[in-house]
Amino acid sequence: MDPAVIQLLVLAGIAVFLIMRLRSVLGSRDGFEKPPVNGSAPQDNAPAPRRFEVIEGGPDTDITDHVDEDSPEAKALARMKEVDPDFSVTDFLSGARGAYEMILMSFENGTLDDILPFLSRDVFESFDEVVQIREREGLRVEAEFVGVRELELVGATFDEDSAEAELTVRYVGELTSVVRNAEDEIIEGDPNVIKRQKDVWTFARNMRSDSPNWKLVATGG
Repeated sequence: MDPAVIQLLVLAGIAVFLIMRLRSVLGSRDGFEKPPVNGSAPQDNAPAPRRFEVIEGGPDTDITDHVDEDSPEAKALARMKEVDPDFSVTDFLSGARGAYEMILMSFENGTLDDILPFLSRDVFESFDEVVQIREREGLRVEAEFVGVRELELVGATFDEDSAEAELTVRYVGELTSVVRNAEDEIIEGDPNVIKRQKDVWTFARNMRSDSPNWKLVATGG
């Protein structure tokens, strides 16, 4: 066979592999999806969910890429994956990055109903109290999210009895933000200055639940 034809076939095979790999990554569920629009029907040709298994006799890089191999956090993450083989630490952190922007901006804009499924009752009530104070004082926040500069998994626990998992993430986000009064005057912030915001958030989920969504259960700085 002509060497040029062989080379063409090899390149075509590589292209098909890359396309399939990209579709697999982009189509994965990260646990922070917004609820589907009512009336939308599932697609028959939707790809089957990827399954992640703990590797017997060797380190699981999906865990050791984020925490020390012999740490309590690594043991907790391994148990989560045993209970729910679909769970991936890497995919969780990817979802946690998107959740940070979604939750933070909904809080700044006072649109908490949009993120209600992703908040525990305590966190929702804490956020809602701040939003109501702003409204009573005639204050309005104008914020624009720039990006997540740093993200790190700093804690992981698993309760054997309840199968409740908690993952704690440290963020350093960047955004612009100003606070305006009832007269539309800026009383705090600068729209032209990007500020860094540090947050430590804890997400929880029952690993035996059919729902992939994690809920924000605690916040700190």
